[in-house]
Amino acid sequence: MEGDRRSSPPSQSLLPDGHLVLWTLFSVLLPVFITFWCSLQRSRRQLHRRDIFRKSKHCWRDTDLFSHPTYCCVCGQHILQGAFCDCCGLRVDEGCLKKADKRFPCKEIMLKNDGRATDAMPHHWIRGNVPLCSYCVVCKQQCGSQPKLCDYRCIWCQKTVHDECMKSSLKNEKCDFGEFKNLIIPPGYLASINQMRKDKRTDYEALASKFGKQWTPLIILANSRSGTNMGEGLLGEFRILLNPVQVFDVTKTPPIKALQLCTLLPYHSVRVLVCGGDGTVGWVLDAVDEMKIKGQEKYIPQVAVLPLGTGNDLSNTLGWGTGYAGEIPVAQVLRNVMEADGIKLDRWKVQVTNKGYYNLRKPKEFTMNNYFSVGPDALMALNFHAHREKAPSLFSSRILNKAVYLFYGTKDCLVQECKDLNKKIELELDGERVELPNLEGIIVLNIGYWGGGCRLWEGMGDETYPLARHDDGLLEVVGVYGSFHCAQIQVKLANPFRIGQAHTVRLILKCSMMPMQVDGEPWAQGPCTVTITHKTHALMLCFSGEQSDDDISSASDQEDAKRAE
Repeated sequence: MEGDRRSSPPSQSLLPDGHLVLWTLFSVLLPVFITFWCSLQRSRRQLHRRDIFRKSKHCWRDTDLFSHPTYCCVCGQHILQGAFCDCCGLRVDEGCLKKADKRFPCKEIMLKNDGRATDAMPHHWIRGNVPLCSYCVVCKQQCGSQPKLCDYRCIWCQKTVHDECMKSSLKNEKCDFGEFKNLIIPPGYLASINQMRKDKRTDYEALASKFGKQWTPLIILANSRSGTNMGEGLLGEFRILLNPVQVFDVTKTPPIKALQLCTLLPYHSVRVLVCGGDGTVGWVLDAVDEMKIKGQEKYIPQVAVLPLGTGNDLSNTLGWGTGYAGEIPVAQVLRNVMEADGIKLDRWKVQVTNKGYYNLRKPKEFTMNNYFSVGPDALMALNFHAHREKAPSLFSSRILNKAVYLFYGTKDCLVQECKDLNKKIELELDGERVELPNLEGIIVLNIGYWGGGCRLWEGMGDETYPLARHDDGLLEVVGVYGSFHCAQIQVKLANPFRIGQAHTVRLILKCSMMPMQVDGEPWAQGPCTVTITHKTHALMLCFSGEQSDDDISSASDQEDAKRAE
C-alpha cells in the first residue's frame, strides 16, 4: 500500500505536462490556421475582383495604397486601398466596384450617334479627387482643397469646377478638349470614320480638314517592361489626358498594328511618342519602314522619344534627355512634343556575310540607327545580355544596369579578350584600305552620343572637329585601345583614335570569334565580312526648347538689368 501511494504522485504530474503540450500545439496551429484562412479569403477576393475587372467597361487597376488623400466616388469615404480607372480617373473602394460600374460610364472613345458625330461633345464630369493645384473655371479659386469628396473634373478637357459653381449651363456646355485638343483624336471623328466605312467612302482628308492644319494627332507607343515598369504607369496617365484609343502597349499590340491608325488620320500630320529604350525606338522605326513598303508613305508619322531604357543615346541626340524617371509631369511631356521640330535621321543597313559556307547561307541583315561596334564595348553588352536573359527581374534598375556594365568593363581591363584587333580585322572606308594601330575596338557612329551620354567623335581638348550629324549620310569611325580607354573617354580624360568619315564602311574579320553589336544587340561572330551602307531616312522630332528654372531666372535678371540701364 505504501508503494502504491508512493507511485501515485508521478502519474498525477503527467496531467500538467499534457495540458502544456495541448496548449503549445494550439498556440502554434492557431496562427497557422488564421494565416491560411486569411490567404484563402484574399485569394477569393482577388478572383472576385478580377471577374469584375474583366466584365467592366472601365480599365480598373487595383492598388494597395493611394499616393495622396483619396475618396471613393460612390460612398464618399476616405480610402487607402481600392481600385482606380486609368482612363477616366474614377477611384473606388473594393466594395463599391459593382456600383461604380453601373453608375459611372467610362471615357467614350467613339460616339454612337451619327448625325452630329463631328460636333463638339458635352463635358464628361466626374466628381471628386481632382488634381492638386487645379483651379475652378468659374471663380478661379483652388479646387479639391476640402478633405472630402468634392468638386468636378472633365475627363476630356481636364477643367475643374467647384460644387457650388457647377451650373446647369456648364453641365450642358460643349467640351473643347482643352489644352491638348490638337493632339486628341475626338470620339466624334472616329464615329464619322466608322460611318464613312459603312457607306464605302474614303475621303478622310475632307473630314479632317474641319479640324484645321494645327491638328497633329498623337499616338503613344509605350513599352510597359521598360524603365522599372514605369511604362505601365505612363500608359494610364496618357489615357487620362488623351483618347484611350490612341495609347498602345507594344508588348500587347505590335507597332505595325498600332500604326495602322495613321491611315485614318490626315496626311503627314501624325506624331508618335515612343516610351522606351533605343531598342523600342528601333522596333517602331522598323514598323514605319514596313508602312513604306506597303505604299503608305503619305501616312508616315514623325517620331518623338520618352527615354525609359539604360543607354538612351538616340534620345539624348534628339534632345529628349538621357533618361526619364518621372521628374517631368506627363502634361509637360505632351507640351514638349507639340513644340518639337521635325528632322531626318539616317538609317543604315548592316550586312554580315559569313565565310567558308560557299555562299549558301543567307547573309544576316540589321538596321542601324545609333552605332555598330566590335571589341570591348560589344563584349560588355554581350555579357550583360547573357545574364539578363537568365534573370531579367534583377536588371530592372537603370543604375544597377550601369553598375553591371562597369563590372564587366573592369573585368575586361584585366583579361583583354579583344587585344590585337588590328591583326584580326581589315577596315575599308569608301573602298580604301585603312592601316590600323594596335587597337582593341572599332566603333562606327551614326549619332552624336555613345555609351550612355558621351560625345565620342568631338572628344575634348583644343582639337577642332566638326560636329557629328545624323542626317548627312556620313558615318564616323573611331578606335579604342581597350576597356580602360573607353572608361577614360566617358569621363573626358581621353579622346578616341579618330579613323575617319565615310559613306560606306567595310570590315573583314579574318580569324577567331569576336563580339559585335548593333544598337545594343550583341552577338559573337566568327570570320565574316561586315558591310554598312545607307538604307533610308526616318522622320524624327527634335526638342531643344527646354529651360531650367535657373536659366529662366538668370534671363529675367539680365532683362531687368538692361531696363535699368
